[in-house]
Amino acid sequence: MAENNFNGQRVLLLPEGSDRLMGRDAQRTNIAVAIAVANAVKTTLGPKGMDKMLVSDLGDITITNDGATILEEMNVEHPVAKIMVDVAKTQDTEVGDGTTSVIIMAGSFLKGADDLIEQGIHPTIIIRGYKMAAEKAEEILNGISEKININDTKTLEKIGMVAEGSKNIGNEDTKKHITEIAINAIKQVMTKDQDGKIYVDKDFIKVEKKAGASVANTELINGVLIDKEIAHPQMPKKVSDGKIALLDVALEIEKTETDARIEITSPDQMQSFLQQEEKMLKEMVDKIAKSGANVVFTQKGIDDVAQHYMAKAGIMAARRIKRSDMEKLAKATGAKMVTSLDDLSASDLGFAGIIEERKISGEQMIFVEKCKDPKSVSIFIRGGSQQVIDEVDRSITDLLGALTTAIEDGRYVVGGGSTETEVAEQLRAYASEIGGREQLAIQKFADALEQIPEVLAQSAGMDPIDTIVQIRSKHKSKEGKSYGVDVYKGAINNMLEAGVVEPTKMKVQEIYSASEAADMILRIDDMISSRSKGGPGGMPQGGMGEPME
Repeated sequence: MAENNFNGQRVLLLPEGSDRLMGRDAQRTNIAVAIAVANAVKTTLGPKGMDKMLVSDLGDITITNDGATILEEMNVEHPVAKIMVDVAKTQDTEVGDGTTSVIIMAGSFLKGADDLIEQGIHPTIIIRGYKMAAEKAEEILNGISEKININDTKTLEKIGMVAEGSKNIGNEDTKKHITEIAINAIKQVMTKDQDGKIYVDKDFIKVEKKAGASVANTELINGVLIDKEIAHPQMPKKVSDGKIALLDVALEIEKTETDARIEITSPDQMQSFLQQEEKMLKEMVDKIAKSGANVVFTQKGIDDVAQHYMAKAGIMAARRIKRSDMEKLAKATGAKMVTSLDDLSASDLGFAGIIEERKISGEQMIFVEKCKDPKSVSIFIRGGSQQVIDEVDRSITDLLGALTTAIEDGRYVVGGGSTETEVAEQLRAYASEIGGREQLAIQKFADALEQIPEVLAQSAGMDPIDTIVQIRSKHKSKEGKSYGVDVYKGAINNMLEAGVVEPTKMKVQEIYSASEAADMILRIDDMISSRSKGGPGGMPQGGMGEPME
């Protein structure tokens, strides 16, 4: 129970069972939790990073080294840990990659801030110094960036290989194959505005996955893959030169909205009633056939009688298609969504060279392929087990994010910890120009950035201190600006020549997200939980005083 004293009188402030941490205790606890979260994902960084096995309450197994996935699956309870998870999610949503790096940076920024607070520097000064450092870091990144465009396939492949580097999804040839698929998918769905600026809507790159075959069998489908089966066994299983109708119409006799009674007093009336229903369903199918459509996808249901007439007319149909898939089909085939059969005409139909139902791993799927200029495509992932295809799925998400960011932003920088070291070097020079106590915060900010090459060195079995000293030495000369940690060779190397490059926007987002999270956590000097310990939605058992291990 929290209490205050006023003129020697005991004043109760919070109800029984409440938790409260104030001042330096709150700061220490929050920083300890943030560092613990960073340490939890630190070993997964880079191509030589280790994987984590996460087992859910239901026994579902996830094996990954994707930072955002690990933090999401860890089910953390402490509020500060949840802030760190949100930072990783923001990074993932915004640029698709760099989730592990952003968490490591945020933890390092807070560790540096903790050292300064111990020396008597106020958090407000540290926050001001960090803001100045983040702005200067963006300026430095803009200065050392190189240009890239959609036609620079070689550089795009290098960016893709780096994004995939840490994922255990096969050999170099397999990763190159998947990178090429992603580049071709992006080129197909991208659009340009009047000024020639490129936009890529990743929602129109559908990712489907089925266990079976190997990762090398992952393919790009110039169209849409629908995880459904054809409605009737007598319908054609394959249609060439398909004219596709997309319907938001139920091919069924609609039931009345209010309860209605139909009195039938003789068998003749019953027969007449059934014949009328059948006639109405046949008329629906005739309208579809009249438009010239030989393939139908509908969001609603299809009556058994309507299925029979469609099969007789040689029309392939699939029902209860998801709205998102209908939108992708419209983008891929050029069809228009129709909500009334009376309005269906030949101009509403889309085109696909082949529409075929195939059996994949014991399940039927419909392939809509060979569209003329599809603005929606599908990547079909294969792999030996569910865990493998899930990791390939996460890899493709990172890959599409990194490539899209590079193409839209049009700039890249050198990877392998080279960029972080160069930014850190220039920030130290900037700190000495600033003076005052803020310069100490800027120096700590620079030191924190070097955590990236340090962790990369550790994962490759190199001595981290010797490695940082060597890279710093190289970066002091003009010729060594591109030197970083080559984890494959276990030595420092010219990472530009080694082909390790990453999107500039990803690095900018990492620095801003991590520094803003650190600023937010540093501002907290009082933590109050009004619920009892361990209660639903409350603080974890043990209260706020115990950081996660």
